Amino acid sequence: MGSSGFSWKLPDHPKLPKGKIIGLIVLDGWGEANPDQYNCIHVAETPTMDSLKKGAPEKWRLVRAHGTAVGLPTEDDMGNSEVGHNALGAGRIYAQGAKLVDLALASGKIYDGEGFKYIKESFESGTLHLIGLLSDGGVHSRIDQLQLLLKGASERGAKRIRVHILTDGRDVLDGSSVGFVETLENDLAKLREKGVDAQVASGGGRMYVTMDRYENDWDVVKRGWDAQVLGEAPHKFKSAVEAVKKLREEPNANDQYLPPFVIVDDNGKAVGPIVDGDAVVTFNFRADRMVMIAKALEYEDFDKFDRVRFPKIRYAGMLQYDGELKLPSHYLVSPPEIERTSGEYLVHNGVCTFACSETVKFGHVTFFWNGNRSGYFNPEMEEYVEIPSDSGITFNVQPKMKALEIAEKARDAILSRKFHQVRVNLPNSDMVGHTGDVDATVVACKAADEAVKIILDAIEQVGGIYVVTADHGNAEDMVKRNKSGKPLLDKNGNIQILTSHTLQPVPIAIGGPGLAPGVRFRNDVPNGGLANVAATVINLHGFEAPSDYETTLIEVVD
Repeated sequence: MGSSGFSWKLPDHPKLPKGKIIGLIVLDGWGEANPDQYNCIHVAETPTMDSLKKGAPEKWRLVRAHGTAVGLPTEDDMGNSEVGHNALGAGRIYAQGAKLVDLALASGKIYDGEGFKYIKESFESGTLHLIGLLSDGGVHSRIDQLQLLLKGASERGAKRIRVHILTDGRDVLDGSSVGFVETLENDLAKLREKGVDAQVASGGGRMYVTMDRYENDWDVVKRGWDAQVLGEAPHKFKSAVEAVKKLREEPNANDQYLPPFVIVDDNGKAVGPIVDGDAVVTFNFRADRMVMIAKALEYEDFDKFDRVRFPKIRYAGMLQYDGELKLPSHYLVSPPEIERTSGEYLVHNGVCTFACSETVKFGHVTFFWNGNRSGYFNPEMEEYVEIPSDSGITFNVQPKMKALEIAEKARDAILSRKFHQVRVNLPNSDMVGHTGDVDATVVACKAADEAVKIILDAIEQVGGIYVVTADHGNAEDMVKRNKSGKPLLDKNGNIQILTSHTLQPVPIAIGGPGLAPGVRFRNDVPNGGLANVAATVINLHGFEAPSDYETTLIEVVD
């Protein structure tokens, strides 16, 4: 902090006792929506969560988990796990992801940063390559940011630009890729009129090319590498518009899974492989599907697939994608400076903490919770346990995932009475929801509910308090809908599955034998969001929250 008057000491709460054991459960991807057959949380047997819901409005309410409530630009921006856990842990709203990039582009600050200066050194003799998801979905990237970056880079000396596009169809409607490619081609044509050699060099669908995550399938990244770096792909076209239109005509083709293609000149030669001396920017702002390509572009001792050649390039991410790995080492926009998170305050005030999840969400309940900070604040007062996720399978194959194991670890931590906060993330409704497998997602939601029960039973045994919430929606709505809310059908009359997060609010429930009588949710914070949860939990630990935290959701009525 640096200011001399600062103290970590939190004032005692005037009405709430210290020393209660709090079970803090984050159900990942568990939103609240109208009950129908595409609401997997509604369809699943979830007796535990159903019983908590009956405590409304005193002990159960909804909070906002998207848009401005979590630091994203607009109310059309769906929340995600990173910004959700940042808000849950920090207790304040920080400009995030897309919004950080928007601010840096609007002010021009992006061009004065270390990252841009670094790639700019290649503009004179090399090519600037831009790799990323081409859509206005706003989850991983936005086409208008790419357009601004193209303009800004060309105005600052980039003479040769190549764009490597990944088609979406997941965060936006399938089939919309053609329109996005036409928009981009139009912009590149205008740059060419100004004497900049700018064109699309390669492409492919996001789920088949480049954008894998959690080291699930390195072949996805290799297909991208071959097209982007080596200029090799099974499909060759003269233009990107032609490529996308043609490849979409194949049976069962869709934007998410378009095969890789390269753009070639009249001699059949690839127009834009990445070579020594070039600069590369991955322009997605969301991290999870950029970490693997970042490793391939940056790491000298890389062994996940044969890169054939490893060009000497200047590589920068739009943002830093992994704060723990410091990857990439160069980036155009710096992360929000999140300090004084609730976890750090609790440690300074004598509260011992246990945190646990499986691999896919372990970083969320630790690193992101703690303000993008790795490691312990105080190893003597904290214990973090990671349970390895099933690797090499899609999660709908094992929809129960590791919910039971996470719950058992939490139960043991609670019953040990060594910790006053035991927090977990149950990933099921998010990770299985992303697969679009509705039946498996129903199984996933049931498994998460059973895990909650195990933890609540342990809290009951120690006379503790539970707080159950979520980080964003997903499993509660698995179908794309038209403006009036009716399910959208594809050309064959089948419903269009929704695999993305949603704009729905999420629940928060409080209770347990340790909850002081008279504690209830206030009704004067109607627009409460995830950032209000930290102050709430600090109160339940028997302290008042820092004055600049978002207000608590609870009051004590005598």
